[in-house]
Amino acid sequence: MSEMELLALLRELDDPERLEWPLHCDRAAAGLAFGRLVRRLEMGFGALCESERDTQDSSEYGRVREPADATICGTRIVVCVSKFGSLAEVCADNPGAFLGTDEAREEGRWTPPTSPSWSGH
Repeated sequence: MSEMELLALLRELDDPERLEWPLHCDRAAAGLAFGRLVRRLEMGFGALCESERDTQDSSEYGRVREPADATICGTRIVVCVSKFGSLAEVCADNPGAFLGTDEAREEGRWTPPTSPSWSGH
């Protein structure tokens, strides 16, 4: 996709009145999906998560923080969920602290999940 095509697509997705939300976004459905994610992470790690949602003036819907003592590496995991589709960023310890999962893995701060129940979610 060319840069012009990408920009055109991004403009199509924006709501002209609420730039931080995609056009035709169902906020109730987004909230339910976020709640399901929090519950699945809590069940998968066997620990309560901190979460915040509906981040104001941001394309990020919310964040889920899995405590360090619930992870194999002893590092907190933060999942940042986008308002634009079912997109999420998984971060080791602190969003923006690593250039990517390869760097976090090399430092021993992140190990990818191996359970097939995590794939596609």
